[in-house]
Amino acid sequence: MPERLSPLDASFLFMEERTTAMTVGGVMTFETGSDGAFDVDAFVRLIGDRLALVPRYRQKVREVPGRLGLPVWVDDPDFDLSYHVRRSALPAPGSDVALRELVGRLLSRQLDRSRPLWEIYLVEGFEGHRLAVVTKTHHAMVDGLASMDIGAVLLDTTPKPRHVDPDDWRPAREPTGLELAASAVVENMLRPRSAVDAVARSAADLRQAASSVRRSLGGLADAVRTARHGRPVGALNAPIGEQRRFGMARTSLFEHRVIRRRHGAGGGSVNDVVLAVVAGALRRWLISRGEAIFPDSVVRAMVPVSVRGRSGAAVAGNQISAVFVELPVGIEDPVGRLRSIAAQMEARKRFGRSAGTTAVVGLAGLATPTVHQMGARLSSRLSSRLFNVVVTHVPGPPRPLYAMGARMRDMYPVVPLAHGQAVAIGVTSYDGTVCYGLTADRDALPDVDILAAAIDDSLAELKDAPVVEAERTSG
Repeated sequence: MPERLSPLDASFLFMEERTTAMTVGGVMTFETGSDGAFDVDAFVRLIGDRLALVPRYRQKVREVPGRLGLPVWVDDPDFDLSYHVRRSALPAPGSDVALRELVGRLLSRQLDRSRPLWEIYLVEGFEGHRLAVVTKTHHAMVDGLASMDIGAVLLDTTPKPRHVDPDDWRPAREPTGLELAASAVVENMLRPRSAVDAVARSAADLRQAASSVRRSLGGLADAVRTARHGRPVGALNAPIGEQRRFGMARTSLFEHRVIRRRHGAGGGSVNDVVLAVVAGALRRWLISRGEAIFPDSVVRAMVPVSVRGRSGAAVAGNQISAVFVELPVGIEDPVGRLRSIAAQMEARKRFGRSAGTTAVVGLAGLATPTVHQMGARLSSRLSSRLFNVVVTHVPGPPRPLYAMGARMRDMYPVVPLAHGQAVAIGVTSYDGTVCYGLTADRDALPDVDILAAAIDDSLAELKDAPVVEAERTSG
């Protein structure tokens, strides 16, 4: 029978509503050379030839009748490559502003649930002899790490495209509704229905189930406490609609590393520097809006983290959890902001607690799909009380990548918005750059470009900050 979605993957389907398209992806730009020559038709054919490398991209979601089980992945018998790979062009002169406007419009449209949940747009007419590629994939298919799978289709490590064996894919027969329902009934009879059932199976299952439930309960308790004490930030937690804007900031990975080294033990990791840059940018942006900032003002960020095993085994679907970080926007000193964030992240590593909206999902995994859907949407509805902004950071490849010989210049991630979230910030490092992609509600955040520009200013402020004597001694 077809593969069933995991509880977390299904949650991203259940969370999606009219104003909350659960779409992740990226905006990539490529240097096509001074003559601007790039065979787009050949690139489309190459994508089709390589889809065998990512089988999920030719599968669609099927619901189980009566919600007797979570949805399943099935081959799409009517798969149409031309529907998923589309060509577009910017109006002359093809500016960055025009590209960002186009991306915002593309992100405003939800993916068609009756087809495989992805689209690729090849954007021509981009100034500076460049081509832009915009990818859209439903969050149910990928997390921050697995979303790089689309790179297996688009990208090569050398200018010469690598050889891929011919693909003779034929869709498997699509199961009937009756078959899906019967399979779900059998699966429900055989699997443990709760931690108590798991206890009866073996002592090993007992330890595993107890640990899982304890983590879920502990995470849920943290989420409830966070919601109780959380404070919405008006500029960030606003009602949102269907339309989007997109902002971009391209920075230097070397400068992030210099900041981490300069400030010694208080500098934390590169991820901590990224969060400090975001904190400084939010501070500048809030002040530009005339928002009141006090010394103890904070913006609570939800930071997804990968919980994939270190074995290297490929595991399909989402493998993520989340931590909450208080971004100290009230602290004027940029190094003080960095040290505050580094201390918080160190404490979370020490105590091993990562909790949040995924905790609700963890418990819902023991329940029926209907209850699971309620839990997922509850998580989304509570988001403005649980956190003010999402910040994701996924390290990308350190070396240049190519598409049909064209070198990729940068890669800006796309992160979806939850209810009451006016902006979400994705960060990806690639080939010496750190690219910040800002997905924003069109009406709630018309000044997203000001926030994106503040990222450059915040990084410069950290880079130019003096190293105090205490830091020199500790280093």
